[in-house]
Formats: sequence, structure tokens, C-alpha cells
Amino acid sequence: MPIFAFPIAGAILGLIIGSFLATIIVRWPEGHSAMTGRSRCDQCHQALRPVDMIPVFSYFLRAGKCAYCGGAIKSDHLVIELCAGFIGGLAFFVDPGVGGLLGAIFGWLLVTLAALDAQHHWLPDRLTFLLAVTGLIASLHGGDPDLINRLIGGISGFMALFLIGWGYRQLRGQEGLGGGDPKLLGAIGCWLGWSVLPLVMLGAGLVGLLAVALMRGRGQSVTGQSALPLGSFMAISAFPLWIIQSTMGTTLL
Repeated sequence: MPIFAFPIAGAILGLIIGSFLATIIVRWPEGHSAMTGRSRCDQCHQALRPVDMIPVFSYFLRAGKCAYCGGAIKSDHLVIELCAGFIGGLAFFVDPGVGGLLGAIFGWLLVTLAALDAQHHWLPDRLTFLLAVTGLIASLHGGDPDLINRLIGGISGFMALFLIGWGYRQLRGQEGLGGGDPKLLGAIGCWLGWSVLPLVMLGAGLVGLLAVALMRGRGQSVTGQSALPLGSFMAISAFPLWIIQSTMGTTLL
């Protein structure tokens, strides 16, 4: 296959994967499985036909509305599909091979976790565990970071945020971090290695500042008691660091 075809194939695969991820993001918090039953309209519950489930195309074909009840389709579906398509195309552009596929899997899991945390302040342990395990398995492909670096990243990432959260709770008598945040940083460490974790947190802080600025720009009140999705911020900052790390062919620090 010509080298230029890999990013195109990655983007198409990403759009397909994104459609499935969008279903997970909608159904899982409601206690429904995305693995069983036919896809249905979220409002009228009419079973969808194949033409109604073509990623991105079906959304625009139906003008963002259900073909059966005319109800508005959540734009979340479109956004997740486009993000997953972009991640797949970019990963295969950086590494048109097994490394690109692994990077795409990293990105797809991150976008799912980011969406769940942003919408529900929820980082499912099963998904975080899957992220960590696939990161360690990816070390078998070779290259940097190696397995030891990733293992140290997993442990140090978890412990760093766990201790910060514990210390905050002892000093203030209330929770300052969600229980899933240390696990997510540990899982990211299993992909990027321990030395990149400070950059992940720096990037998360910058993304968080941007999010706060946008919220205030829309007139939303943001105080010290406001719950912000740190997991989403870490996930958003982690994938670009994988891109840089893969392009350089070595660890960043």
C-alpha cells in the first residue's frame, strides 16, 4: 500500500471506531451496554438502519436529525467520530505501521476517557486499566520508552497524584482530586514513561486554564469549589506528547 494511503486508512478506521466510542460514551453512564442490542435513536428508540449509522456522513445527510422522529441527534456523536478519525489519521501519518496503530489505540482510549470525565466526572476503572495494560503491551513493539520506563511511569504517575490528593484531604478535610485521576496518570505513564509525566501535568494545567477562560467567557461562574475534569485535561495533553515522542524516536526528557 502506498505510504500516503496509511493516514487515509487510519482516518477511515478512526471514524468507524469513533462511532462505536460515541455509543459507549452515551450508553455506559446510563447503565446500558454498547456491545449488545441494535443501535437506536436516543429519543424515539427506533432501531437504526445501516444508512443511518455511516460515521459523519449520516449526520450531515439527516441534517443532524433522526430520520424517524425528527429529534436532534446529539452533536457529541459527530465530535467523537471526527476526533477519532483525526487521531487515526495523525497516528498513521507519524508511524505508518504497527506503531501507528498502537498510537491510535492510545488516542482512542484517551478521547473516550476525556469525554466521560468531561460529561460525567467519571473515569471507569476498566477503561483506565485497559489503557495501562495496552501501554505495557505496546512496549513489546520495541523502541522508547522501554518496559521498565513504562512500569516506573505507571507507579510514579499513580503515586504522585495519590499523595497529592491524600495531602489535600488531610489539610482541607475534603476531596481535592477524583479517585480516577491518579489511576489515569499512572496509565498514561505506562505509555509515555516516567520522564514525560511532568509535561503531561504541565499540558493539563494549560488546557485547564484555557477551559476556565472559555467558561468565564460564556458567563459561567468558576470558583475554588468548581469541579473541573482533570482527567480530561491530562488525556488531551497526553496524545500530542505521544506524537512528539514518536516523531523524535526517543523519550522527551
